[in-house]
Parts: sequence; structure tokens; C-alpha cells
Amino acid sequence: MTEIAPASRPRIAAVDIARGIAIVAMVIYHFSWDLAFLGFVDFDPTQSLPWIVFQKSIVGTFIFLTGVSLVLGHGAGIRWPAFWRRFAIILGAALLVTAGTYAFYAETFVYFGVLHAIALFSLLGLAFLRSPLALVIVSAIAIILLPLFVQEPLFGEKLWSWIGLWDVPPPTEDLVPIFPWFGVALAGIAAARLALASGFATRLAEIQGTTSPARFLARLGRWSLVIYVLHQPIMIGVLMGISSLTGVSEANRANNFLASCEATCGQSAPDQSYCTAYCACTLDRIEGDSLWAMLEAPERTPDQDATLQDLANQCAAQVLDERLLAPN
Repeated sequence: MTEIAPASRPRIAAVDIARGIAIVAMVIYHFSWDLAFLGFVDFDPTQSLPWIVFQKSIVGTFIFLTGVSLVLGHGAGIRWPAFWRRFAIILGAALLVTAGTYAFYAETFVYFGVLHAIALFSLLGLAFLRSPLALVIVSAIAIILLPLFVQEPLFGEKLWSWIGLWDVPPPTEDLVPIFPWFGVALAGIAAARLALASGFATRLAEIQGTTSPARFLARLGRWSLVIYVLHQPIMIGVLMGISSLTGVSEANRANNFLASCEATCGQSAPDQSYCTAYCACTLDRIEGDSLWAMLEAPERTPDQDATLQDLANQCAAQVLDERLLAPN
């Protein structure tokens, strides 16, 4: 997502293709997330292990290629005007993502996502372009592995979460902290330096990728930053329009709530008819008082919890009263 190739070195098509594959995969993941978020499907990719692995591999690819591109663009000497120009573009795009996600869903907005990480890692990575290769490799391994051994509650707070090393991650839709992800960028720097030193990069540059799919993916790779910034607003805007016209997501959200509520209720109240009436009452109150945002918020205030608890108590009392007054 951050390649800056000097004019004297031809672009390596394989790098563009790899970046193109990653951006296609990211669009697929975000589309599945949008479908789940808007209630079109009864499925949460953030809770499915295969999809979590898929998402992490996409992020890892972009971060790894950040290190590779840094070496290709500046390994022979840092070109400061080009570097700062690209840094400003990426940082500006990251701030747009922050502003857009905050406006869309403030509770879990993106404050240090992929683009923020790429900007910071590009800056930090400059110190490793001419460092001893052994130091780069050891640093990469240490940064990747440290979160397995160090977890502190302090780093679970938003103010410090961009560092990593938390015991419980804070609520946000995208968080790419220094530990372990800067280690992945360093791995990309080490791999690119090894490839250049061994001549592998020269052989890799000979692969032109002349087939139509390869050329298409390479083109996507060269425009990956633009695609990254624009694809989510476009997709979620279209899906929200479809949702408002069809009412599909509202119906699915209500059905999912009823199924979850009745399953939870059935664990403490074996009378299925009671659970059905109680959950129907609760759903009516939530929809009538427009409480979906409060109910689905990743974090709630004590007052909000009290409001939801009062609602549940009122429905429980209402259903019990109706059953007592009903003829035998």
C-alpha cells in the first residue's frame, strides 16, 4: 500500500500483484462484515476463527509489503521529498478513516488502524534500512513474540492501546498496534534486503505478469490506497440503501434478537411460552423506544444498563401479570 519506487529501478510486478490480491481479500472481508453489521446475514466474521485468520493475514500482507516497499524505495538512500509526500498522503487517508468511522459509529471508531500503522511503521522502519541485518531479524522476532509473554491492563486503554501488549483489547473495529505488527514490517525489510543481496529481487523483477488476471491485480495493487479509502463508504452506503428499501436487515435483526433472547431465557425459565411472550415484549419496547444503538453498543454506561434492566423487569412483570389474570 506504500510502495515508492525510484525512477532508476523498475517496478516489481510481483509486489504489485501481491498488494492487489491483498486489497481484493480486504474488500471481501469488509463486504462480509457490512452484511453482518447491517443484519443481512446471521453471521459475525469477527467471532469466526477462519475469518479472523483471514483478516489477520490480510493485515499482515499489507504490513509486510510496507517493509518491502520501504527497502525498494529507500534502501540505497532515503529520498526525503518522496518519503514525506507519501507519508503525508497515507496519514491524511488515515485521518479520513478516523473521521468517517467516528461519524458512523463513535463507540468503535478506528483510531489506529492499518493506515495509521503503515504511516508510523514507515517512519520507524527508516532506522532499520541500513542497520545490521541480524539486528533487524532479531528485532522482528522479539516484537512479534513479546505480546505472548507480556500483557498489561494499562495497554487495554485507548490512550495506550496503539502500543499493544494489552490483556483485553479495547473496543474498536480495527487496531494494528506496534506489538506485534511492527515486527511484521521489520520482517518485510529483512526479506527485501536479503532478496536484493542474493539477487533474488532481480530474478523476481523479470516476472512481468503478462496475463490478464496478473495485469488486473497489479493495477489494483498500484491503486490500493485509493481503493482502501473508498471501498467501505461505497459498499456500506449501497447496502444501507438496500436495507432501507427492503427492510431485510431490520427483520433479520429482530429475528436474531428473539432467537438469542429465547435461548437465554430458556436457561432459567423452562416454560417456553413465558420466554416467547417475554422476548416479544422486550423487542417491542426496544423498537418502540429506539434502543437498538444502546443495546448493541460494545460498552454501556451504568445509566444505560439500568435503562435496559428496567425494561426487562417491566416486561417480566407484564408477562407474569397476564398469565395470572388469564383464565385457567
